[in-house]
Amino acid sequence: MARVLSIDYGKKRTGIAVTDSLQIIANGLVTVATPDLMTFLLQYVVKESVEEIVVGYPMQPNGAPSENLQRVEQFVKRWRKLQPTIPIVYYDERYTSVLAHRAIIESGIKKKVRRENKGLVDEISATILLQDYLQYKQLCQKHG
Repeated sequence: MARVLSIDYGKKRTGIAVTDSLQIIANGLVTVATPDLMTFLLQYVVKESVEEIVVGYPMQPNGAPSENLQRVEQFVKRWRKLQPTIPIVYYDERYTSVLAHRAIIESGIKKKVRRENKGLVDEISATILLQDYLQYKQLCQKHG
């Protein structure tokens, strides 16, 4: 079975998570500088079998599109042109950053480390997004 990869797309940094080969659990992979994202992904899919990419659909809590939506949509269009064989789907990313911050704080990571490693939030957000997506897919399969 191929992996599913998720992207928490940001203006400066992008968090990436990936499933195990059985698509059971999501794990943080890396945070990359957003300008390097396409190169990273193109190299990654050569090394690893990726079945699908899930990209966070940025919305405000009230459901209105966030300011980042246009950048995300441009990235998705570009991906679909360069890699039409690997589908990319949107998934609601509301609250993933809040949950990621909470998880980091609850894990006991010191404030200084959190400040120095801003990419950690992006990677954890991508992981939360992917785990939530996996649960959603599983639920859909159960209920047809």
